[in-house]
Amino acid sequence: MRILCIRALAGFGLACALVACSGATDPGSTAETEGKVVVAAPPETSTAVAGPLSAQPLAASTLAVPPDFADFDFANGTKYPEQATASVGPAFYLPGSTVAYVPISLDRPTPNTVIARVTTEDGTGLVRGVAGVNYQSIYKSVIFRPGDPLTKTVEVPILLGIPQADFIVRFVEAPWGGLMGTDRAVVQCDFLQPPTEEQVEGRAPRTFAPSGTLQWKMSRETMKWSDAGHDKAWSTKLPNGRSQPGNQETGIYLDGWVYRDYGIEAPLRYTDNGLVMHTQKLKEPIFWDGVGYNYGAIALSGHNTRPLQIGFGQYEFTAQMPTRRGSWPAFWLISTAGWPPEIDIYEGFGFESWWNFDRHTANTLHGGANIMRTFQRGTFMDTQEIYGIGGFTTDFHVFAVDIQPDYITWFIDGQETYQAVNPFAGFRWYPIMNVAVKTFSDYTDGSGDMIVKDVKVYSN
Repeated sequence: MRILCIRALAGFGLACALVACSGATDPGSTAETEGKVVVAAPPETSTAVAGPLSAQPLAASTLAVPPDFADFDFANGTKYPEQATASVGPAFYLPGSTVAYVPISLDRPTPNTVIARVTTEDGTGLVRGVAGVNYQSIYKSVIFRPGDPLTKTVEVPILLGIPQADFIVRFVEAPWGGLMGTDRAVVQCDFLQPPTEEQVEGRAPRTFAPSGTLQWKMSRETMKWSDAGHDKAWSTKLPNGRSQPGNQETGIYLDGWVYRDYGIEAPLRYTDNGLVMHTQKLKEPIFWDGVGYNYGAIALSGHNTRPLQIGFGQYEFTAQMPTRRGSWPAFWLISTAGWPPEIDIYEGFGFESWWNFDRHTANTLHGGANIMRTFQRGTFMDTQEIYGIGGFTTDFHVFAVDIQPDYITWFIDGQETYQAVNPFAGFRWYPIMNVAVKTFSDYTDGSGDMIVKDVKVYSN
C-alpha cells in the first residue's frame, strides 16, 4: 500500500491513492535477455484469448456475501465492514492444574483475518505468580479467520498452582488486522471459581489449489514486454507515467529500449533463474515530467495484456525478493475499469528500517471509485513467526491470491496466510509486478533485484 498522486491525464484528473508504481504506453520495444534480444510482437499481430475479456465489471449478482455480512452494504466496493476489536479476558484455573486457558475474544464477526500475538508477565497481586515457578512464559499467536467463533483460548502451562497466585496475559501490540480492546488480563489460581474452558473451534487454514483454467503461464516464449504492452507483451510502465512523486519515490521506471542511449544497466533480462527485475543508481539523472531521477526502478503491467486479465480466479507469482534498503517490490492487481479497487498480493517496504525482507509480508485491499480511495484494509505480518515461512531473499517462494465471489484469500507456498471478505462485485483485474525505489542513499547494499521465476494466471 503506497501513497500515490496520480498526475492529470485525460479521463483521470488529480487524486491521491495507496497503490504501487508507475506507467504509460508506446508500442514496439525490445529487451535484452541473456545475450539475446526479445522482440515484443507488434499490436497488429496480437490475438485475443478464447472467450470475451471485457474491461467492464461483471454482474453485481456475482458477489456472494458471507452470512455474517449479509446485511452490510458494500456500495459497489466503496465501503467495508468495521474491523473487529480484540480483547484479553480474565481466566481462572484450579490448584493442581497443568494448564490455564485464557480467552481472546472479538467484539464482532471479522471480515478479515485477525492475528493477536500474546505473551505473559508476572503477577502483581498478594500472591504473585512468577514465571518458571508458577507458570511457564509463552509467546503465541491466536488466529481468527472470517467465520470463526468470536472467542478462542491460548494455553499457558502451569508449573505450581498456589491459591490466589496470579499472572498476566497481554497483547504484544495491537492485533494485526484488528483493533486493540482490553490489552491484558489477570489469570488466577482459585478453587472457588470454575476454571476457564478451552475453546479452539475454527476452521483450518486452506491449502492453495487453483480451481480455474490456466489462462497464461510465464516462459521464455510468453514473457515479453514493450513500452505500451499489448496482448502478447506486458507494459513497462503504468497508465499514469514512469514516475510516482506522490509516493516520494526517487526512481524512474525504465525500459531498456526507451532509455537505450542513457548508459543504463538492463532493467529486465531473462536468465536460467528467471526474469531479473533490476533496479540501479543511475550515472546521471533521467528526467520525466520535468523532474530528474537518480535511480532506475522497474515495472511490468498487464493493463493492455488481455490474457493476463481475469474476473474470478487465481494469480501465482514465484519470486525471490531483493535485500537492498530503499527497494520496494510488489505484486498487485488493479481493476480494468480503473483505480480503485486494488488487491496487494505481496508488498515489501524496503525503505523502512524495520522491514525484514526475509520474514515480513504485507497484504492490502483498497476500495473506492473514480480515483478516490474510501477504505483500505489489510495487514503486514511476520510470516516466519506466525506460519514458519521465511527466507524470501535466499530462495524462491510462491505468492498467490484466490479471488472468489465470497472471499479473497492469500497464500505463501500453498499455505493460507490471510483472508478477507470480497467487497468487489464482479470487477476484472490485471496484474502488476514491480520494484520501486525510495531512497537518497548510495543504493549499493545487498541486491536491488527481484527475480521472478514463474507467473500463472487461472480464470474461473
